[in-house]
Amino acid sequence: MPSTSISKTDYDPESRVLSVWFVASGKRYEFEGVPPETFAAFRAAFAKGRFFNDHIRNHFRYRRISGDDER
Repeated sequence: MPSTSISKTDYDPESRVLSVWFVASGKRYEFEGVPPETFAAFRAAFAKGRFFNDHIRNHFRYRRISGDDER
């Protein structure tokens, strides 16, 4: 997944939890209740950062999981 702002993602369809690692901070966040269709569209998006900002950030409950110690 080439992106200048997002280094990695992981998705659990059973729990609908999307994990996102950010390049600049090295931090990982988990977003709850993300539908599989949203994750599929995110993976397919040409501009991952823009899709994230428009469709995930501020749309789902989230929590910070770690800093750059767990890259």
